This record gives sequence, structure tokens and C-alpha cells, in this order.
Amino acid sequence: MDVHLRDLRYFVTVAEELHFTRAAERLYVSQPALSKQIRVLERQLGFQLFDRRPTQLALTAQGEALLPRARELLAAWRDALRTARTAGPAVVLTVGMQTAVGRDVQRDVLSGFRERGWQITLRLVAWEDPSAGLADGGSDLAFVWLPLPGTDFATRTLARERLWVALPAGHRLADQPEVDFAELADEPFVALPRSAGPLRDFWLATAARAGREPRIGAEAGSSDEVFEAVVSGQGVVLIAEGNVGLYQRPDLVYRPVRGLPEAELAIAWRADDHRPQVTELVAALTRHGRSASNG
Repeated sequence: MDVHLRDLRYFVTVAEELHFTRAAERLYVSQPALSKQIRVLERQLGFQLFDRRPTQLALTAQGEALLPRARELLAAWRDALRTARTAGPAVVLTVGMQTAVGRDVQRDVLSGFRERGWQITLRLVAWEDPSAGLADGGSDLAFVWLPLPGTDFATRTLARERLWVALPAGHRLADQPEVDFAELADEPFVALPRSAGPLRDFWLATAARAGREPRIGAEAGSSDEVFEAVVSGQGVVLIAEGNVGLYQRPDLVYRPVRGLPEAELAIAWRADDHRPQVTELVAALTRHGRSASNG
């Protein structure tokens, strides 16, 4: 019987929250997916971990017995990762990302650290995980768009940018030099997965809709899926101004949008990660972001 570390992490989080919805928010997964995975784990183990009462979730005796050992296993794995990373080159860091970052960040900052002998690997993570790999330990730092759900992460904003809209060529608004969000409010939108939480709401401009639910034309887990959905007419999508130049296509039109807050690109890391290498890289990226915005 093989039990994955992910399943243990799911179990521990549900045991700490004793609430599937709150646990799902911490784990950046949907509540139905989390409930299903816990039941799969229970079938693998051959016993129930939770007593699902009508108004309360409680650990069974078996769940109580497993919880401290599961925590020990997860902690041991984190320690093993740290040990393995220090066994290689002097500095080894993995930086998560969900879209092309551009803005000269990778070229100007990361290449400088690589020239000093640091081994920095970029990891592409799907939108299903808005932490870009921080949550599962696969990334040491991550380029993310705010808001980042949960309280386990620290962030520094690198850039604030106006929102634009990506439209299929030939769209009724494509000839306008600028678009008011009120003209987009009734359009179908391409949405991030529900597991993206508040980040999904931000890119749907939920706060600007005065309580009206957005129309969802499609869901997409990556930038390629997003733009394919747009050009096929399934919906429009908001995009940060700095990304417009990164995703040029002849079948797409981009226009700036009035009436929405700016998007924030940030570098994020686990709040309990105080390694000097992480601190140094965060500081360098932050300085670069400030100098770029002042320039």
C-alpha cells in the first residue's frame, strides 16, 4: 500500500482545521476534491480517519493515533529535502512561476546570481496551485500575482501594473483605444480554476461587479489554455500590462481597461524560511523592481 506525502499533508490539514472548506483553502484545492481524496486515503488505509457528524467533524481513534506520526513524516521529509539541497552546489534554489515573468527580472537578477555559482532552477506550475509550488515544497521562492491565499507565505511586490483585456480579433470592442470595465461586465470570462481562490476572483474583477456574478465561459489552468479559450470565442480575460508584450498573437487584441485596480506581481516565499540565500535573492529582486518602476 503506497500513501503519498500529499495525502498525509491533506489529512494533517483537515485534522488541524476539522473543517473541509477551511482546509481546502489552506491547501489551494477545491473542497469536493479534498473530501474525495480523504475518502480515497481512508479506503487505502482500511479505516476511517474522521467521524463526519451532521454539524461537526471529529477525528476517529485511528485518526488521533495517526496524526502525530503523519506530522513527523512530513517534518522528516522537509528535513530530508533541506539536507539533500545542501549536499549539492553551495546554493540551490527553485523558483516557481505560472506565466512568463519578463520585465527583465530573470535576465538581470537571476543570471547575476548564476554567475556567482548559484544553481537557480525555474519551475513552471499550473494555475491550480496559486502558490506556484511553495505549498508543496517544490519551490523555494515563486513569482506570483497577488492576492496569494493563506497566511503561510511572505511577499514583496515587484511591480504594479494597469489591467488590460485580451479580446479575440474582431470582437465588438476591439476597435476602441480603451475599454471601460462596465462594457465588459456582461461578457463571458475565462476563469482560473476554483482552487486559485481569491486570485481567481481578482482576475474576474469580482469586486468591481457590485455583487453580480461573473459569466464564466471557460476555465483554464495555464496561459496557453487561457489564450486558446479567448481566440476560440469562449470568453475574454484580464491581463497585466507587462504581459501584453509577452503574449502577442495575430488573433488577439489587447486594450487597456478603465475602472479596475492595478495588478501586483510579487516574489513570495514561505514565511518560516529564513535561509540567508532566500533573503538575499528576495532583496535583490525587490531592489530591481523598485529601480525599474522609478526608471
